[in-house]
Amino acid sequence: METDCTSDDFPVNGVPAPLSAGTRLLHIGPHKTGTTAVQGALFAAKERLPEHGVVFPAHTRHPMEAALAACARPAMMGDTAPTEKHWTRLVEDVAAAGPRTSVVSSEFFADAEDDATVARIVERLGGERAHILVTLRPLVRIMPSQWQQYVQNGLRMGYEDWLTHMLRKAPYEKPNPSFWRRHRHDRLVERWVRAVGPGRVTVVVVDDGDRDGLMRTFERLLGLPENLLQPVPDTANRSLTLAETEMLRNLNKEFRGNGLPDELYSKLVRNGAVMHMKNACSPSPEDVKILTPDWAVEAAAGIGAGMARSIRDLGVRIIGDPALLSAVPEAPALDGIPAPRISPEAAAQALYGVLAAAAEAPVRHTSPAKARTVHQTSSKELMRVLGHRCLKRLRRR
Repeated sequence: METDCTSDDFPVNGVPAPLSAGTRLLHIGPHKTGTTAVQGALFAAKERLPEHGVVFPAHTRHPMEAALAACARPAMMGDTAPTEKHWTRLVEDVAAAGPRTSVVSSEFFADAEDDATVARIVERLGGERAHILVTLRPLVRIMPSQWQQYVQNGLRMGYEDWLTHMLRKAPYEKPNPSFWRRHRHDRLVERWVRAVGPGRVTVVVVDDGDRDGLMRTFERLLGLPENLLQPVPDTANRSLTLAETEMLRNLNKEFRGNGLPDELYSKLVRNGAVMHMKNACSPSPEDVKILTPDWAVEAAAGIGAGMARSIRDLGVRIIGDPALLSAVPEAPALDGIPAPRISPEAAAQALYGVLAAAAEAPVRHTSPAKARTVHQTSSKELMRVLGHRCLKRLRRR
């Protein structure tokens, strides 16, 4: 279904016509709307795109550091801070595309929180040639996925408590102020419309029932042959199960409670334990998924319906059915909710991931003997000392 278009040539009979040659297509996400799949497919086809007049200027699958720097946002917990150098390099690479179409994709552009930042990004990435693409999914599907992603970045709050803060506790900014900046989708689209006008903003409503639909939409917009963009298997991007998320959330409590440094979390937990567990273990049908309570489903559906109406009123081009934004997925039939239990395999792979990450920073010096033995030292102090020693070795390396 195609609605509310502002030109006669886009889309045509339900099929989006290609953008003009030389367009700077900026895909701003937001998070959890198929961005990783699109980025992986574009990067895999990077060498074949120029023969069709298209350039993917990023040197990695996802120019996250450049987007964070452009939006003046911090890096993920413990990661290296993004710099203006990352942003400048991306700007230069986009300019080098010349008369060809270029496409840049990063969900972190959705974190730009004011008009001045949005206008600067647009100006640096093409000015009058920039076209903004926003991909949207139903809020009720985004919320559990976004919560477990926040847990992967150190969040310690349980899901239902988090939902209560996001939906019932004004001003709805704690513990994650970025959530509504990204996912109040009507206001997100409006911010970018103010910078480029409605005629240069396209909203794609992702249909989860059409697994290839998003790839085909990107191909048509960019004038690429059908099936050139193919999904790239990426187990590292899968969502955590409820048990895995709860294990990590409780680890986050211990980590914060013992005052360990953020860099250690990035190295050993997120990029060690969690990454290895996701790569090595696939969820089984017996794994408990993150289930959203009925009250939150109803609230999210109501917000989604209001956002769909507001987006229509903006006059932007919409590909897909806006009614999907308020759709309520069919609830699974449950004979009681089983308690989440992490499998021994997943726990072992997480522990191995920590050990493997730590092994990349080998011990170079032996510490002198201490006056107290390990058994005479509190567990809390041991955790703090271990954390600082590991961090010291990482920095030395």
